[in-house]
Amino acid sequence: MSHQIIKDLHNRYTAKKYDTSKRISSADLDVIKEAIRLSASSINSQPWKFVLVESDEAKQRLHDTFSNKHQFNQLHAKEASHTLLLAYDPKFTKEKFVKRVDVEVSSGHLPAQLRESFMGAYAFAEMNTDENGYNGSWTKAQVYLALGNIMHTLARLNIASTPMEGVDPELIGEKFSEELDGHICEVALAMGYPVEEEDWNFGKPKARLPVEDIIATV
Repeated sequence: MSHQIIKDLHNRYTAKKYDTSKRISSADLDVIKEAIRLSASSINSQPWKFVLVESDEAKQRLHDTFSNKHQFNQLHAKEASHTLLLAYDPKFTKEKFVKRVDVEVSSGHLPAQLRESFMGAYAFAEMNTDENGYNGSWTKAQVYLALGNIMHTLARLNIASTPMEGVDPELIGEKFSEELDGHICEVALAMGYPVEEEDWNFGKPKARLPVEDIIATV
C-alpha cells in the first residue's frame, strides 16, 4: 500500500539504541505536546498527567528509578532525547470532571444549557469506581489511548520511540512525586533518533498477522 500513513507506520519500530547527540527540535516538541493534549478519552475525562523528561537532572532521576528492576530499559533514560511519563489518576472524582465539563462549555463544544445534563456522563466513571473511590483500571485505559496517538504522531514526524511498561511505578512515584501530583506512572515512552548501525531492531520488516486473521468485516 502506497499511502503515506502506512509508509510511516511501516517505518515505525521500537528503538533499542538512541543517539545522544541528536535532540528533538522545539518545533517538533510543540507538535508532540499538542498531539498529547488532543488525545481522546472516554467522556473527555482526560484523567492523566504527562511528564516530559528533558533536562539532564530529570534524566538522572529517571535513570535512578531503574535501580531495582527493568535495567534493560535504563539506558534509554539518558540516551533518548526525551522520555514521556504517562500517568493516570487513580481516583478520578466527579469534582475533577467538573473542570473538564467547564472546558466543554468555554470552548464552545457544549452549549451552556446542556452543562448539567452532560455531568451525567460521569456515570461511566462511577461504573468503574470501587467503594474506596479507586477507578485506576478505567483511567489507565485512557492513558493508553493517548499513548497510541503519540506513537502515531512520532511516526509521522520520523522520530523513533520505545514504549516501556518495564518501569518501576513505585520509584517513579518517589522521584517525580511533585510533577505527578498523585498520578501513577506505569508506562513511559522514550523518544529520539536511533544509532542505526548499533540498533539491532532497525530496518527489520514488520512481523504482523495478516489482516484477515485480526479483522472481521460483517
